[in-house]
Amino acid sequence: MTTLGGWMNKILVGWGVDPKFANTFDETIIAVLIIAMAIGLDYLCQAIFVGGMKHYTKRSPHRWNTLLMKRKVVPHLIHTLPGILIYFLLPYAFVHGLEVLDLAQKVCAVYIVAALAFATNGLLLVFLDFQNQKDTSKNHPMKGFIQVLQVLVFFVAAIFAVSILIDKSPATLFAGLGASAAVLMLVFKDSILGFVAGIQLSANEMLRIGDWIALPNGGANGIVKEITLNTVKIQNWDNTISTIPPYTLVNGSFQNWRGMQESGGRRVDKNIYLDMTTLKFCTPEMLDAIRKEVPLMADYQPAEGEVPTNAQLYRVYIERYLCSLPVVNQDLDLIISQKEMTTYGVPIQVYFFSRNKVWKEYERIQSDIFDHLLVMVQKFDLKLYQYSD
Repeated sequence: MTTLGGWMNKILVGWGVDPKFANTFDETIIAVLIIAMAIGLDYLCQAIFVGGMKHYTKRSPHRWNTLLMKRKVVPHLIHTLPGILIYFLLPYAFVHGLEVLDLAQKVCAVYIVAALAFATNGLLLVFLDFQNQKDTSKNHPMKGFIQVLQVLVFFVAAIFAVSILIDKSPATLFAGLGASAAVLMLVFKDSILGFVAGIQLSANEMLRIGDWIALPNGGANGIVKEITLNTVKIQNWDNTISTIPPYTLVNGSFQNWRGMQESGGRRVDKNIYLDMTTLKFCTPEMLDAIRKEVPLMADYQPAEGEVPTNAQLYRVYIERYLCSLPVVNQDLDLIISQKEMTTYGVPIQVYFFSRNKVWKEYERIQSDIFDHLLVMVQKFDLKLYQYSD
């Protein structure tokens, strides 16, 4: 290189060109040749290594090589080769222009740091893809933690790049950042709060991907689709998307329906309001009529000395009817009780759990059950309360 530079320099000076301009010109030509050679090396390595990886992935599509190609880890690593080549060959080009040589080598070093940062970021994304393919990923979402590591990687890379450009030690810059910690905390406040909240949500198993949650203010009511560093993405039942900061969920309150989904049933809790004026004691004739007309009450016998009311018999019938339905989970609470009288009549609370928890089926099941119970009121010589002016 030096021989080529000297030969070009002598020719230019012999042509009457100013020696300073000749030095600059021949060094520029050599620098361009070095850069062209480095770019050619980059294309050659990309063709050999990346092309080889693509061919191998097509023949043997394992998870690791597929993800490495998807996240471009290998291409980013190969991009460091031309930077390293130019860095060590630049002194042969800039023999006289030492200031230009120093700046050019700094730019090369920054380029190498950036390529390594992107390669490391790709490795983090590969790890995230591996985790997302596991069944346990819903229980411990990793995206928020990976995002924190991504921020740290690029933050450290930026520190190293700045330290190279200003010719200072990275340790000095990190020490200087300690004095501006308050400003950094203000800038990254949402990310810091989101990271801490994400740890709390994951460690305490408060929230998982796929959970049905509802916020008390009505801001969201649907399925958790994504948990990131700064947001929890929820697809509401009307197909709109709500994004909630994680620390809002930690600091406030929300309802998670996971317990219901993992349990043996979904609760039904409704009241049937009876007209108070229709409540009365049952005569033997009424009892006989009810036994004949209502099969589930055919074997009913009141306790010795007890005169039951028609409302009492109706409650017994409701319990027997629910116990006869396979869709009602008998292992969970089944309560039929009379609540405190109101201006809207006497409420009969019907409390049970449906085995089917799917929203559409759940609504159909409880509607069918209460249709039946409402019609059966007249069999016990009762009436439903209905307001009239």
